[in-house]
Amino acid sequence: MSSDAAQDRPTPQDLTPPASAAAFAAGSAQSSPAADLRSGSSALVLGVGAVAVAALIACGMLWQRLGNIQEQLARQSAQSGSQSVEARTLARDAQDLARDSAARTSVMEARIAELSLQRTQLDELLQSMSRSRDENLVVDIDSSIRLAQQQAELSGSLQPLVATLKNARQRIERAAQPRLAPVMRALDRDLERLARMSVTDTAGLLTRIEDLVRLVDEMPLLNAVAQPRASRHRGVAGQTARQPEPAPIKGSPTEWSWWQSWGERGWTAVREEAQDLLRVSRIDHPDAILLAPEQAYFLRENLKLKLLNSRLALLSRQWDAARADLAASGMAVNKYFDPAARRTQIVQAQLQQIQANLRTTEQPALQETLAALATAAAGR
Repeated sequence: MSSDAAQDRPTPQDLTPPASAAAFAAGSAQSSPAADLRSGSSALVLGVGAVAVAALIACGMLWQRLGNIQEQLARQSAQSGSQSVEARTLARDAQDLARDSAARTSVMEARIAELSLQRTQLDELLQSMSRSRDENLVVDIDSSIRLAQQQAELSGSLQPLVATLKNARQRIERAAQPRLAPVMRALDRDLERLARMSVTDTAGLLTRIEDLVRLVDEMPLLNAVAQPRASRHRGVAGQTARQPEPAPIKGSPTEWSWWQSWGERGWTAVREEAQDLLRVSRIDHPDAILLAPEQAYFLRENLKLKLLNSRLALLSRQWDAARADLAASGMAVNKYFDPAARRTQIVQAQLQQIQANLRTTEQPALQETLAALATAAAGR
């Protein structure tokens, strides 16, 4: 711009008169290279300045744009931080809400279960209230018969069961319902079956077993024949007290009766002593013959325990265990005790009778009556 003003400004040569135009033309021709040089440098300076100004303008624009980007990033980061805080808050609230919902769900499930139970109980109550009189009669008879069956199994007597069946028959007769006629016929058949059934007399068997326990101490062992006769009769005080004393010998030594009496006494004494010294017998059980005296006590006590075990088995209705104990007791009596003794024979007979009574034991079964009651309860 300064160069253009310089060019437009009038020079002294322009103010000179026309006469000196030739000289001025010659001088201007000599100064034209320097002017061209000055104009080229001016143009270069102008270009560099323009480039610098453009660079400054571009740097300013870039700096402004970078500042905007930084501001935008700062705003976005702040917004992201606030959003993350809000997200954490929302997540915490959601967890609290989930816990509350789970607790409420569990409470509701418990209430629903309670309501379903109450509904079931109410349905059962309504069903029981809606039953007819005949249905209640059938259910009552069925429960009473089952209870009587349990009493018969526990007590070993058929009297409770028979009384319950008779009472049920009377109640059905008073009801006078034709559809209960099959139940009455089944009751009659079961009553006839019970009348023919043989039942073990538990009380009598227990008394017999107690008698056997008392007789164990009085039975002689099989090896008792090897003991002296005086020691065998020493323990039986009743028998020794009942034995009569020998009558005194009458007469004098000059009479035959006196010698005869002395001879009979001497022969008797010699015979008894000889029997104590020597005896020939058959040995079927060597263990019984070789039984020591101190072992005899334990043998008798073991036999008593076997009998008492059979008694407990009878009380608890374990018939197989009672039979096994009685059989073991019989084997011990046959093996270790004198079979020719009267006490031993009594014990063996009692054991056989008890085992025979146990074999005839039958448990009462009323399947026909129970089936008829189930059919009547079903309404078929």
